[in-house]
Amino acid sequence: MHTILGAGGPSANALTRELLKHNEEIRLVSRRPVKTTGTQMTWKKADLLNYSEVLDAVKGSTVIYMCAGLVYDKEIWKQQWPVIMQNLINVAKETQARLLFFDNVYMYGLVNGPMLESTPYHPVSVKGEVRAKIATQLMEEVKAGNIQATIARAADFYGTDSMNSFLDSMVLDKFAKHQTAQWIGDPKKLHNFTYIPDTGKAMYLLGQDEASGNQIWHLPTAAPITGQEMIALAADIFAARPNFTTVNKLMLQMVGLFKKVVAGTVEMYYQYDHDYHLDSSKFEKAFNFKPSSYKEGIKQWSNTLIST
Repeated sequence: MHTILGAGGPSANALTRELLKHNEEIRLVSRRPVKTTGTQMTWKKADLLNYSEVLDAVKGSTVIYMCAGLVYDKEIWKQQWPVIMQNLINVAKETQARLLFFDNVYMYGLVNGPMLESTPYHPVSVKGEVRAKIATQLMEEVKAGNIQATIARAADFYGTDSMNSFLDSMVLDKFAKHQTAQWIGDPKKLHNFTYIPDTGKAMYLLGQDEASGNQIWHLPTAAPITGQEMIALAADIFAARPNFTTVNKLMLQMVGLFKKVVAGTVEMYYQYDHDYHLDSSKFEKAFNFKPSSYKEGIKQWSNTLIST
């Protein structure tokens, strides 16, 4: 039994599709109903803040994948992530199921050079501090031999079936509609993005390989390119003019006065006015996995857009 907490989100959907391809038995868990198809997939309601509901939802699981996200608000993160992580640790102890935690890179802070699995935690944001705390909490339980758990980290992602990604919503979707794109931060800086279908494939592989457990993995991500290069590539694929405007920190702060989600990006602005490089060579070598190129990923995303 493969149980996915946070069903319905981009990473959860990508993982679900991969598990279905391999005829695995899947239990989807979320607060709101998620559409299921066939007999190999079921849905169960649970609030991740409620331990008894989480425990009931994961009983019988071989592998538990934590793919849920929270509202992009640092105060909510401070209040809820520690509770959720303690619940995850407790159910992993109770059920003895393997736990895979889908994570981001906020805990590393501003890194001069590539972010590696061994990069120390030096968060420069409140959300980064929260992520550092819960990641440390999880791996301490692993080191103590209390649970089997893995952390899988991705960069900013793209190619989703929603518009939660800045690259999807502010660049790709704009060019698909032949509109002017927007780029956050300095378009001359390097930045890499994880193709969301690759995260599904990678999480599936980690879930199948017990030897990969009890450590941190960076999920397969293509090498970084500049914002200008990404703009040019995307515009060419959509046969659009490579026109774009830049969004600076002051603009985010102004818009954030009216939109809380945008306000949540202000403290993360350092990721967009400095080079950002997630290194996934550990995973690529271990699983002989080549990340999708940006050209491949964007073309596939555009084909999906046309078909829907």
